[in-house]
Amino acid sequence: MRRLAALLLLAPCTAPAQPLEYDCMIEARQAIEIRSPVEAVIEQVKVRRGDVVTRGQILVELASGPERAALALARSRADAIGEIKSAQARQDISQKKADRAQELFKQNFISANSRDEAMAELQLATEELRRARENQQLAELEAKRSSEVLAMRTIRSPLNGVVVEVLLKPGEFGAISFKDPIMRLAQIDPLHVEVVLPVSAYGRIKARQRAIVMPEAPVGGSYPTTVAVIDPVVDAASGTFGVRLELANHKRLIPAGVRCKVRFQ
Repeated sequence: MRRLAALLLLAPCTAPAQPLEYDCMIEARQAIEIRSPVEAVIEQVKVRRGDVVTRGQILVELASGPERAALALARSRADAIGEIKSAQARQDISQKKADRAQELFKQNFISANSRDEAMAELQLATEELRRARENQQLAELEAKRSSEVLAMRTIRSPLNGVVVEVLLKPGEFGAISFKDPIMRLAQIDPLHVEVVLPVSAYGRIKARQRAIVMPEAPVGGSYPTTVAVIDPVVDAASGTFGVRLELANHKRLIPAGVRCKVRFQ
C-alpha cells in the first residue's frame, strides 16, 4: 500500500484543458451611409429610424419631373415606326420600278440613262430605309438612357438591415457630398464579433472553430458561433492579433455595439 501511494504521488497530474475565454465586441456586419447619386431635392423618404429594410427596397425618391417627361418623349420616339414604314414603302416601289426598267432596257424600249435613273432611285430609297432604322435604334438607346437617368432618382437599399438614422427630410437638398448623407443603415444579420487575442494563442485558434458568445447585460444568454477570420499579421507593439467570428442574428435579438465574452471550444 505504501508503494502504491508513493507511485501515485510520483505520477504526473494532467488536469483537463480549460477553455479560452476573452473579452469581445459585437458589431454590425457593415454600416453604410446612403447618399444621393445626383444633386436633387428629396421628394419622399419612405422609411423611418428603426425600420427593417430589405435589399432593393425603395428608401428615397428624388424630384424627377423633367426626367419623367424626357423618358416619355424618348419612349414615344422609340415606339414610332411611321418613318420606317414610309421608307419601306418607297423602297418597294423603287424596287419594282428598277426591275421593270431593267426588263425594258433588255428589250431596247428605254435608254440606259432611264434604267440608271431607276437604279439610282432604288439606291436612294434603300439608303433612306437604312437611315430610318438607324434613327429607330438611336431612339431606343435614348429611351434606355433616359430610363437609367430616372432610375438614379429612386434610391434603393443595397442590403438587408435596419435604418439607424434619417438625417435629411423631404424638401431638403440631397447633394453629392460626403458631408450630407440622407440616412445610415446597418446590417445586423449576421453580426461580427471582434476579439483581440494575445500572441500566445496564435495557432490555437483555427478557422471555423466553434465558440460561445455571451453578451453583457441586458442582452445576456449564450450564442454559438464560429471563427470566420484570423488576422495573418500580429501587432508587434501590443503582442496581439485579431479574430473575427460570425454570429447569426435572424430574429435581431442582439443589438450591435454590445460588449461580450467569447469562449473558444
